[in-house]
Amino acid sequence: MRKIILGISAFYHDSAAALLIDGHIIAAAQEERFTRIKQDAAFPVQAIKYVLSEAGISFDELTAVAFYDKPLLKFERLLETYHAFVPRGWRSFITAMPVWMEEKVFMKKMLRRQFRALSATVKVPLYFPEHHLSHAASAFYPSPFQSAAILTIDGVGEWATTTICYGAGSDIKILRELRFPHSPGLLYAAFTYFLGFKINSGEYKLMGLSPYGLPDDPQTIVFREKILATLVDIRNDGSILLNMDYFEFATGLKMTATPLWEALFGMCRREPESAITQEHMNLALAIQQVMEHIVVALAQTAKDITGSRRLVMAGGVALNCVANNKIRAAGIFEDIWIQPAAGDAGGALGAAYAAYHIGMEQARIFFQGDDAMQGAFLGPAYGDADIRKLLARYAAVAVHEPDFEKLTHTVSAHLANGKVVGWFQDRMEFGPRALGNRSIFADPRQPGMQQQLNRKIKFRESFRPFAPAVLAEDAALYFNDAGASPYMLFTTTLKEAQRIPLANTSSYTLFTTATQNVASVLSEAEQGTDATHTIASSLSEVQQGTAAAQKAQNSNLPPVGAAITDRLLQQRSCIPAVTHLDYSARVQTVHHTLHPKLHLLINSFKKLTGCSVLINTSFNVRGEPVVNTPEDAWLAFMRTEMDYLVIGHYVFDRRRQPALPKELFKSFELD
Repeated sequence: MRKIILGISAFYHDSAAALLIDGHIIAAAQEERFTRIKQDAAFPVQAIKYVLSEAGISFDELTAVAFYDKPLLKFERLLETYHAFVPRGWRSFITAMPVWMEEKVFMKKMLRRQFRALSATVKVPLYFPEHHLSHAASAFYPSPFQSAAILTIDGVGEWATTTICYGAGSDIKILRELRFPHSPGLLYAAFTYFLGFKINSGEYKLMGLSPYGLPDDPQTIVFREKILATLVDIRNDGSILLNMDYFEFATGLKMTATPLWEALFGMCRREPESAITQEHMNLALAIQQVMEHIVVALAQTAKDITGSRRLVMAGGVALNCVANNKIRAAGIFEDIWIQPAAGDAGGALGAAYAAYHIGMEQARIFFQGDDAMQGAFLGPAYGDADIRKLLARYAAVAVHEPDFEKLTHTVSAHLANGKVVGWFQDRMEFGPRALGNRSIFADPRQPGMQQQLNRKIKFRESFRPFAPAVLAEDAALYFNDAGASPYMLFTTTLKEAQRIPLANTSSYTLFTTATQNVASVLSEAEQGTDATHTIASSLSEVQQGTAAAQKAQNSNLPPVGAAITDRLLQQRSCIPAVTHLDYSARVQTVHHTLHPKLHLLINSFKKLTGCSVLINTSFNVRGEPVVNTPEDAWLAFMRTEMDYLVIGHYVFDRRRQPALPKELFKSFELD
């Protein structure tokens, strides 16, 4: 008899559902993709309905349901923490207690109530693995390793904030545990808050801001020393002790004791959306360096106590791809694999795995050399019928191209001409990264494309970088240490041969980039495509670009500590739109087996331009979840300044679409 396990994460952030049948992943998705509420914490009703539908089963056919943590243990931690910090936290206590007493303490009862709403008539057995065990299971069981050290780091689960485990066969043993309130994740989150970003989403921004800090600036050095002397004591094994006089997350409604932080760093907490100065950049770099030191030390300890040559990771901190690369560069392990849905959404998958392998003692399914995540393409797919409904509902206009190879030639020409393309194919990604099925693509050779995408498409801060998607077989031509990275979870650096020294940025580099646009347009015109009307505007760009470059050449480069927007104008490489200030990039390697359609597209772009790289960013705007349905994709396309949208075999040209009614324009809460 088949064993069908539903895994659920809910009620904190990134609610999700995942389904295993006899140890195979059938489907997984975040609730936010269906409700369009970013990081939706609600019970994942829509995600559950989807994963059951994908398997063609009803709720009553489930063998078991697994929830990703132990609510009673978490409640114990809450009570003991408030008691330890009395009288601090009284306001937070009286706010939290009613919710816990009415709902979370009685999780089984609440889950049963939710199941009845899903038409469940049978009492399915419930499993409650601990939070960090769910993370560990999500990292180890789908990994390509028969045995491995397991490192999980996040804010907090029940008590644990960090664990080191060892996985072998179907078993996971927890070997070390760091407990609340001493948390690397919450330390990083506190700086996220102090620098004016939103907790649980702004950590990406903090990481992206850090390369703008100046490593040798005395201020950066002083900031780092103050963090280490006052805020956190880091032991040799990577465990930490936080100075709780400076933190309020244990009992308060804020992350930091802000007046103490302002006195410590000699600067005010940055207000959200306010200007970012060099001192903010330097502080971001200082905490990123501290976090990297902690993570590398923890990885070394995992190696020391397990003796394993391989490491797997999960938990929110495992999404810090810069720190991940530091572990890899340290040479501690021969191989590292990171769960692409490393945050709480992935806990749903880990809970299902833990119930199956540990709770039910089922043997592990292992694929030598391959992981079980199927490229993380575990969400819904939509067909031509769904696209035709979109066309009818909005009177949208599209060209159907049955030959997909021909479609990629057309799209490549648009990209080479500086156009921005929304790309929607097959099953949606599980986890925070768009990996080629719900993506926005653009030409990385265009010097201004990074700013254009941030300003006109994503509506987000100008400093935020974009990731390169590169053909796996060509990655070593562009990047150092270019191992397989299908999930965008490591950074690397650009090869010297691809870099442009800043002193040599000249009218020539800007002029040649602009003339490439004209060559691409002329090529399209010769092929009879509808592109000749853009030739005049491209020629104008050449003239303007040359004048701007001459002006830049006659002036000094922006001084150290210049505004971010000025520093972004410095062209650093032949693919400047995906080259960060320190020549780093968060690379996605595109493999023909995992990403057949994206591989075909980039190959077509390579044949046209000689470049094997595209900008790949998630198909959403700031504050919005990644698109799920064709309708989501078309509405996002129309609300931005994207030029083309490709859904399956249908190509939408922005110029041919009807005007979007005002009531369909939507504003999202800023992330």
